[in-house]
Amino acid sequence: MSNDAGNPYSDRSAQPSYLKGDIEYAVILVDTPAPHVRRVTLNRPDKRNALNHALRGELLHALQTGDMDPDVHVQIVRGAGKCFSAGYDLGGGNVGLDYPFFTAGGDGQWPRHVTEGWMSIWDMAKPVIAQVHGYCLAGGSELATGCDLVYMAEDAQMGYPAVRFGVPDMHFHSWLVGMRKGMEMMLTGDAINGIEAAERGWATAAFPAEELEAKTLEMAERIAQMPQDLVQLNKRVVHRQMEIMGFRTAVRAGTELCTLGTHTQSMADFLGKIGPGKGKLTSALQERDEKFGDYRTSEDDS
Repeated sequence: MSNDAGNPYSDRSAQPSYLKGDIEYAVILVDTPAPHVRRVTLNRPDKRNALNHALRGELLHALQTGDMDPDVHVQIVRGAGKCFSAGYDLGGGNVGLDYPFFTAGGDGQWPRHVTEGWMSIWDMAKPVIAQVHGYCLAGGSELATGCDLVYMAEDAQMGYPAVRFGVPDMHFHSWLVGMRKGMEMMLTGDAINGIEAAERGWATAAFPAEELEAKTLEMAERIAQMPQDLVQLNKRVVHRQMEIMGFRTAVRAGTELCTLGTHTQSMADFLGKIGPGKGKLTSALQERDEKFGDYRTSEDDS
């Protein structure tokens, strides 16, 4: 029997049709910084890598393509510019864009859609590493949570300020930072830095910002040397334990609460402040965060 029997890499026609052929990426960069290591960079630095439909779609396409490439053993996701990602694009960046993949419609489509996307990273065969610097907020923290390892700059900030006007899409806090701290973050929108994120278990490790890229790449290269058949099984071993404890069920159940949050008076009030008009989103977010003294500056526009 051929050694390729049952190997999905032995027949490239086994790829889903939407992954066949190359596409020209507009809002991500893809490179190979070391043998068997693929790196995907979120490339909307002027918008703090706000996650619009195009960016989410290109990111998932690149990661899925790498997951099926036999020469790729491990992948890294990072952000260009000053931060990893400040979260979902609330500033009109989705105008004219379709969702990047199908999710059944109806109330709750959005939280189900984005959590399906991030959990698809969780489900990939090969390890994906999040390299986090600067802000890692809201949807950005969901993206990093879907990855297998998270290396943070010590001064990076992971938080979910959107709890100040709504309910998160993906409820990972009690699982990965602990119930008490998770509760505090959910009730205030406050962030934790890389050091605390690593101490509490959301991040794998934290490094001085100037060492983050080298340390992340060093670990990626270490993983890339491991037998890939075993790496893929051992990744699933850890995830299966989390799922038996209820992680996936809890994430899915949380989308229903997120949907309820969209019907609250607080959400209606916030949306009323970000209607059409230049600067209204920035103004609304500054008003939201001013009393807490964090996140917003006059230069932020996403």
